[in-house]
Amino acid sequence: MYTEKIYYKDSHIFKFCATVLECRDTEKGPAVILDKTAFFPEGGGQQADTGSLGAAKVLDVQELRGEILHYCDRALNPGETVEGCLDAEQRLTRMQNHSGEHVVSGLAHKLFGCENVGFHIGEDFVTIDFDRELSWEQLMEIETLANRAVRDDLPVSCTFPEPEELKTLEYRSKLELTENVRIVEIPGVDRCACCAPHVQHTGEIGLIKVLESERHRGGVRLNLACGMLALKDYRTKQDNISAISQALSAKRHETAAAVERLLQEQQKSKERIAAVSMELVRHMAASREKTEGNICVFDNVLDEVALRELVNMLMEKCEGIAAAFSGDDERGYRYIMGSRNVDLKARAKELNALINGRGGGKPRMIQGSTTAAAESIARAMERDFR
Repeated sequence: MYTEKIYYKDSHIFKFCATVLECRDTEKGPAVILDKTAFFPEGGGQQADTGSLGAAKVLDVQELRGEILHYCDRALNPGETVEGCLDAEQRLTRMQNHSGEHVVSGLAHKLFGCENVGFHIGEDFVTIDFDRELSWEQLMEIETLANRAVRDDLPVSCTFPEPEELKTLEYRSKLELTENVRIVEIPGVDRCACCAPHVQHTGEIGLIKVLESERHRGGVRLNLACGMLALKDYRTKQDNISAISQALSAKRHETAAAVERLLQEQQKSKERIAAVSMELVRHMAASREKTEGNICVFDNVLDEVALRELVNMLMEKCEGIAAAFSGDDERGYRYIMGSRNVDLKARAKELNALINGRGGGKPRMIQGSTTAAAESIARAMERDFR
């Protein structure tokens, strides 16, 4: 059944009246076909509109075999007239970002010969894949020109050229198209085949901001936010910067330098702690007498590096196993065991069974964790494993 696509006549129609031609039972629920619709079905990288038809909620819209199906939460009666209401804010946000994507993709193609090979409008940003790598400097050049195009409030035209005219046009398209081709054009910026609703002037797009980029399949993938999504992203970042500024007692435009100073201070603290830890390790090892059996120590201060060094030193003072346990009875312990005479890799299963632990490693050293209490661990380590 044919449905008039009034979203092509005016992308800013958010309310309309239509007649129900048919209502079908499907696996996705009632599917309503109208004589005309402003609901855009999913396509061209843009999701379907949602909203309502009378008392029914429109959950999804798809075009299948030339028919536009409005999937609703309840059935409607054929022949009745209903008022359609789109989620206008959702549509406008998607149009801002889709038209913004056209501006960016058109400029990337014009300046650097890039082809758009992937596109998706998400809840927080748009993802674009280009087939060529672009540096951050090049992306910033594109971003600057894109925002100038917004400032200039250029017209955005959507037309269906006749086949003969279409043959003479140069336009971007992912597919080879020959008929019913809809061309979206922004003068001096882009001409592209696209089936989705767009803004009428570039000024409606608002701010165009490249958020981040990464190499992707020989090209580049970038995340982009336009209009209200760009405002949302800016507010989120501003809130974060304000929180960092307050925490560091630094002006907002000086937070990067303040964080760098904090990291340098943290690194110095780590170095001092490491030095103190090694001094503690040497003291702990020196205080132990040599033994033909095992040595078992408990600690809740040393990090893994210092704990391993302690085990290395204690291995020289015992004929059995040198074992160090870090933690407490409530949270459990991590352990490192070392030995010059016991194949710990071969005995790991037995050792873990005795202390209710998990772990493994090499013949000279194993490590892991245990949930056993210190008293139970100490008793287990009194055995002779040689």
